Amino acid sequence: MTGPLWAETLPVPIGWLKVEQPAPPVLSNLATKADDLGVAGARLGLADNATTGSFMGHDYKLTETLVPEGEDPLAAARAALADTPLLLIDAPADIIVQIADLPEARSAVLFNTARGEDRLRQQDCRANLLHTAPSDAMLSDALMQFISARRWSRLALIQGGHPGDAEFAAALDASATKFGQKIEARKTWEFDADMRRNASAEVPLFTQDLGEYDLLLLADTLDDFDRYIPYNTWLPRPTAGTEGIVATAWSPVVEQWGAAQLQGRFDELAGRDMQAQDYAAWAAVRSIGEAVTRSGVADPSALRDFLLSDDFELAGFKGRQQSFRDWDGQMRQPIPLVHDRAVVAQAPLEGFMHQQTELDTMGADRPETTCTAFAN
Repeated sequence: MTGPLWAETLPVPIGWLKVEQPAPPVLSNLATKADDLGVAGARLGLADNATTGSFMGHDYKLTETLVPEGEDPLAAARAALADTPLLLIDAPADIIVQIADLPEARSAVLFNTARGEDRLRQQDCRANLLHTAPSDAMLSDALMQFISARRWSRLALIQGGHPGDAEFAAALDASATKFGQKIEARKTWEFDADMRRNASAEVPLFTQDLGEYDLLLLADTLDDFDRYIPYNTWLPRPTAGTEGIVATAWSPVVEQWGAAQLQGRFDELAGRDMQAQDYAAWAAVRSIGEAVTRSGVADPSALRDFLLSDDFELAGFKGRQQSFRDWDGQMRQPIPLVHDRAVVAQAPLEGFMHQQTELDTMGADRPETTCTAFAN
C-alpha cells in the first residue's frame, strides 16, 4: 500500500521597499497620507495569495523595508534583494532607475507601485522593472476619452509649480493632441497665501482671464491648491485632472465587478479605505501569486517571462482581465474616472477602438513606445 505523497513547499519571498521623502510644504494641512499607504495593499495581496498557496504548498512571505530620510536607498535595496528577487518599490523615479541598474537587481523582477512618470516606461525603462501603477499617460488618456465623449472641446488648465505638475500637464497636452483636443488657455498657480480664507476672493479673479472654456483642468500632484478651485472659478464650469473628475487606478467609490468585496477585505485588514497605491501594491503581489500558481515555479526569470506572456491574466476587480505590456512592462488596466462620492465612468470608453485590446488606447501603445529594453 502506497502512502500519501506530500508536495515539497515552494518558498516565495516578496519584498516591499519604501524610500521616505521630505514632504514639501502645501497650503492646507487637510492633505494627509496613511502611514501604511501601499504596504497595506501588499499585505492584502499576500493574504489573498496564501488562500490558494496553502493548498499548493506555496509559502508566501513579505519583508517590509522602510528607508528613512537621509539614509542610503541603494544599500537598503541591496539588502532587500539579498533576501528576495521579487521586490515592490515605492520611491522617486530616479531612485527606482538606480535600483533597477544595481548588479544585484539584474536577475530580479521589480515592481513600480507608486510612480506615474512616463519616462519610467519610455526612455528610462528597464527590462527588470514592471509597473502596476498606471502611467501619467494612461490617466490623462482616460480623462481625454471622457472629455471627447462629452464633446467638451474648449479646455483650460491651471498647473502648479512642482516638477510633477509640469509632467502631468505635459501628459494632458499629449493626450489632448492624441484625441483631437486642444488646451487653449493656461495659467500657473502663483499664490502661497492661506487659501482657506482667501479662495473665494482670489480664485475668481485668478481664473477670470482664462476666457470661455467648457472644462478646467488642474495639474496639482501634491494636492496643494486644487481643492480651492471648484465652485470658486469666475465661470461656473466643472473641473478635472487632480480635482473634480479624477482618473485613478483605484478609489473607495469603486463598487462594481466584485470591488465592494475587495474594499471590505481591505478595510477589515487596514481599518481604512483602499487607495490607488494600495491597489497597485496589491496588484503586484497578486500578479506574483497568479504567476507562481500558473507556472509552478518561483524563479524570477521564469516568472518574468510568464508575466509578460499572453497566458498571464489578473482578475483585478475592474471588469476586465489585466495583463502586462511586453514592450514596456506596464500593466494594462481599466481606469475609473471618479469624484469623491461616485464613479463617473470607466475608461476605455465605448467607441475608442484598438486592433488588439481597447485597454491599449490608454498610455504608450506598441508603435508609440521609445522603450527598447524589452525588445529581446
